[in-house]
Amino acid sequence: MTRAESANPVYEFVGSAHLFSSALTEVLQVGLLRQVGGMQLSISQLKLLQLLSVAETQTIGDLAAFLGVSGAAASKMVDKLVQRGWLSRVVGATDRRAAHVSLTLKSRRLLADYDQKRREKLAKVFRGCPARELRKVAKLMDRITAAIVNHSAKPEEICLHCGIYFRGKCLVRDLGGRSCLYQQRSQLSKRERIPSRAR
Repeated sequence: MTRAESANPVYEFVGSAHLFSSALTEVLQVGLLRQVGGMQLSISQLKLLQLLSVAETQTIGDLAAFLGVSGAAASKMVDKLVQRGWLSRVVGATDRRAAHVSLTLKSRRLLADYDQKRREKLAKVFRGCPARELRKVAKLMDRITAAIVNHSAKPEEICLHCGIYFRGKCLVRDLGGRSCLYQQRSQLSKRERIPSRAR
């Protein structure tokens, strides 16, 4: 990095954002997951479990859209999690691809422990930070995140997993002025599950 770049507030902000993101992933997510006994789980698998804790049950297609992977990759991940007792799968009566996936008691307990440890850790980390200042920084980060998504080649295909990160709504939809891929896929999947007579 040149001296001019290091003095530029944009590069300074982006550098800080990368460090923040790494600390969240490596210290908070990975570290806490190990503490609660989830050593067998990857961060992607944890995200999938977190999605199911919010959405209750999903099809393989829904999960693939959420994770941004192919249906085959999502199916392989689900297979591993079913074999290890983290998920249960109910195969559709007429179509195996329409299998519904949900959490088991084992995964619900792990997520409850994980959420408790995360709340405790966050309370300690942010103890000295004024709420007003945190909200101001969060709004700035949201605006920049939406701008980054809007400047990508295919913003409509991006899912930031808003629902599993203390969010009740989709950042891409709210700030970017478009619906996110996961929401689109989820709505389509729900319509497909409704029998034609019920529509």
